[in-house]
Amino acid sequence: MTHNPDQVVAVKTQHKILNPKRGIILMMIAVLFFAAMDGMSKYMGERYNIISVVMIRMWFFALFAVIWSVIKSGGIRAAARTNHPILQFVRGGLLSLQICVVVASFVIVGLAQTHAIFACYPLLVVLLSVIFLDEKVGWQRIAAILMGCVGVLVILQPGTSVFKAEALIAVVATFGFATYNVLTRYVAKKDDPITSFFWTGIAGAIVITFIGPFFWTPILFHDWGMMIMLCITAMLAHLLMIMALDVAETTTLQPFALLQIVYSTLIGLILFQEIVDLHVFIGGGIIIASGLFAFWREAKVKQTNQLLMSK
Repeated sequence: MTHNPDQVVAVKTQHKILNPKRGIILMMIAVLFFAAMDGMSKYMGERYNIISVVMIRMWFFALFAVIWSVIKSGGIRAAARTNHPILQFVRGGLLSLQICVVVASFVIVGLAQTHAIFACYPLLVVLLSVIFLDEKVGWQRIAAILMGCVGVLVILQPGTSVFKAEALIAVVATFGFATYNVLTRYVAKKDDPITSFFWTGIAGAIVITFIGPFFWTPILFHDWGMMIMLCITAMLAHLLMIMALDVAETTTLQPFALLQIVYSTLIGLILFQEIVDLHVFIGGGIIIASGLFAFWREAKVKQTNQLLMSK
C-alpha cells in the first residue's frame, strides 16, 4: 500500500543536521521496500486467507512499533500516554482492517490498478480535513480534488461495459486510509507523534487478533520464508522512512513517496503478468498530477504562513 511521510512522521525525532540528498535516497529505497511488501502481500493473499496473513504481519509491526516507541520516549508508560485513548485505538484498528481491504484489492483488482486509484488518497485527506477538521483550502486545491475525482472516474468508467464492480474494493481501501490519516492529524494536536506510532501497532494488532482466529488458514512450510520476508520487509521499509524523516523535511520527501506507485505497477506487470488498460494509466496520471499540484500548493501555503509568523 502507499505510505505517506505524514503518516510515518509520527516517529521523527529532533535532529541536528539536515541532509536532504540522503533523505531522498533513503525514501526511494523505503518505497521500493514498501512496493516489494505489496507484491509479497499479493502472493500470500492469493494462497491464504488475507486476514490470517495481515494478522501475522501486524504482530511483527506491533513489536517493531512498541520497541521503537519505547526507545524514543524513554519507557512504555511515556509511549502509551495519550489524550485520545479511544481515537488512538480506533486509528490502529482501522489501519489493520484497511490493510486487509487493500491486500484483497491487490489480489482481486491487481497491484497496478489498485495503486492507480489509491494515488488519490492525499486529495481525500485534504477533502476530509476540510469537512471534519475545519481546515481551510483555496480554490486551487479544490480544483485538484475535482481533477482527482475525474481521474478515478476515468479508471472506473462507471456506466460502461469496461466498469468492474470489484474495482470499488480499491476505492474503499483508499477511503479507509484517508480516514486513518485524518484521525492521525486530529490526535497529533495533543498527542506526541511517538505515542501515535505506538498505538498504531498495539491497537492494530489487538483488533486483527480478535478477528484473525476465525479465518485462520495454516501456512505451508515452504511459504513461511515468504511470510517472514514480508514482515521483515515491512519493518525495514518503516525504519528506512523513519531514517529519511530524521534527515529531511516531509515537504522534501513527499513527492518521492509516489515512486511506490511506479514500483508496484512494474511488479504487477512483470511478476504477476497483470493486464492494465490504457484508461487506467490515463486516470492514474491525472490523479498523480492532481496530487502533486495539491501537495505543491499546500507546501506553498505553509511556507507563506511561516514567513508571516517570522515577521
